[in-house]
Amino acid sequence: MIGFDIGGTKCAVCAGYERDGGIYVSDKRVIPTRHDVSPYEILDEMCRLAEEMTDDFSRIGISCGGPLDSAKGVIMSPPNLPGWDNVDVFGYLKPRYGGTVNLQNDANACAVAEWKFGAGRGTKNMIFLTFGTGLGAGLVLNGALYTGACDMAGEAGHIRLAKTGPVGYGKAGSFEGFCSGNGIAALGRSYAMDKLNKNQAVSFCPSPGELDKISAKSIADAADEGFEDAKEIYRKSGEMLGYGLAVLIDILNPERIVIGSVFQRSEMLLRGAMEETLARECLSYSLEACKIVPAALGDGLGDIAALSVALL
Repeated sequence: MIGFDIGGTKCAVCAGYERDGGIYVSDKRVIPTRHDVSPYEILDEMCRLAEEMTDDFSRIGISCGGPLDSAKGVIMSPPNLPGWDNVDVFGYLKPRYGGTVNLQNDANACAVAEWKFGAGRGTKNMIFLTFGTGLGAGLVLNGALYTGACDMAGEAGHIRLAKTGPVGYGKAGSFEGFCSGNGIAALGRSYAMDKLNKNQAVSFCPSPGELDKISAKSIADAADEGFEDAKEIYRKSGEMLGYGLAVLIDILNPERIVIGSVFQRSEMLLRGAMEETLARECLSYSLEACKIVPAALGDGLGDIAALSVALL
């Protein structure tokens, strides 16, 4: 199998195979996502790299940020891929190789990977949340990937959780605004600006000149060192994570929610406030039936996700 993982900053091409219930990467190449060339030039470069790895193109999987039309194989203007407007990947790849080509948005692809090969293995009803740069969800319902009427199911990041708050997915106070790497950084900047204006110390931002350097990682590092102000930023994100999860649990009644990226790395900074909120907000029977866990496939999730799309 060949997997194409198309992202806003980099694109990865990997070759892999399935064996004994697992999926394995045998080779991988990465290129930057250039925005000064056409999408088809990038696809051509990815194909060239794939051809260096294998001559078997019977199954190709493509993982890419949405919106997209997975049935027609068209990428439709993702916000992190300027210039990728109605890119016909099926029309480009199928005549070139003649094999099966599948396309899914990255959250759905990761959901399939974790469902088949990771922390969601053995479940029939599972939600995957990216919790990375942004927040997206992949839904596995009644033992099948659910994509909705126009491939837009799972856009949980767009849900508004508060009237005000960090902007995510174009909406202030959204689930993505509070529960993403960018959102946590925005929470940290807002907190730091307020404190620094009052001449108060901030553990993760010693001066106004450092405001632009604040990131989810820098706040997590300070929290791990024991600084309470940094812990408070993550507590706020964890609280809002609980509100968002309560909505999903009450509506969809999953048996497992798998969360990647920031949650995977900083679970202990988020879980306490998340569980306190869930206990208040969620239907008790539904909450008892649901286990919330970090993604199991680690840094290789994007590669396994693209290869999993090839198996769909």
